[in-house]
Amino acid sequence: METSADRPYTGLMIRVFSWMFAALSLTGIVSFFLINDGRILNYFYQNTGVLFGLFIAELLLVFFLAARVHKLSVGSATFFFFLYATLNGFTITPLVALYTPYSIASVFFITAGMFGIFALYGAVTKRDLSRMGSILIMALIGIILATIVNIWIKSPALYWVVTYLGVAIFCGLTAYDIQKIKNIQDQHMDEDTHTKTAIMGALALYLDFINMFIYLLRIFGDRD
Repeated sequence: METSADRPYTGLMIRVFSWMFAALSLTGIVSFFLINDGRILNYFYQNTGVLFGLFIAELLLVFFLAARVHKLSVGSATFFFFLYATLNGFTITPLVALYTPYSIASVFFITAGMFGIFALYGAVTKRDLSRMGSILIMALIGIILATIVNIWIKSPALYWVVTYLGVAIFCGLTAYDIQKIKNIQDQHMDEDTHTKTAIMGALALYLDFINMFIYLLRIFGDRD
């Protein structure tokens, strides 16, 4: 019988991608049902404060998981992880609903392709990406602040600068996060620690994929 000490690190990577796929599937299912319910969409469009509140709840949930995941039980960590994926299904629905189903599907496959390329780069490169990761995280904070400012100034130029920078940042973060997960020494982790580490790795990659998808949808999506 294989023990945790005999488990190769690839076991962690497989679990990370399994959790990520499950979260993306849940977000997609939630968004699909909401898009097909015109009453909920109209409610969101008429009550933008509700969406803003859900977005704040998502941010708090991410920070909470990052800070407390290893002190939570596996069951609690799993619950909060899928709660985040569910909330994200609500918050992206009003945006996704603006685009045609064909363009949503097309951009999803474009995103998957780009994500795969940069994930592969992060897995095979010998270059240490930790310094690049720090720079990208600082740049991410910058575009978040720029996005908030642009809510009020409504600058088309700033909108497109943030969009293209967002794609570049999340492509880089994908490679960085993959390398960071690959370098985790998981051979001597107990099962609970291994699972929670996989959840946090999946959350990082989920965020990379979803945000890359949103920014690419702005560029390539056709409005409905």
